[in-house]
Amino acid sequence: MDAEIEPVCSAKGCRREALYEVRWNNPKIHPPERRKVWLACEEHRESLADFLDRRGFLREVAPFR
Repeated sequence: MDAEIEPVCSAKGCRREALYEVRWNNPKIHPPERRKVWLACEEHRESLADFLDRRGFLREVAPFR
């Protein structure tokens, strides 16, 4: 039986409902088409995306579901 993943923000200590997918990959270890996903609430969408963008990992931010 598959348990549904709880859609909560990936920011440390945050338990708010996820509204966005912050999609990223590390080009040194992932093929270009691979996307890893962090979930983000409204409050943390920008800070999570900025963190990844500064490292060159951010690919896109999209609505969750």
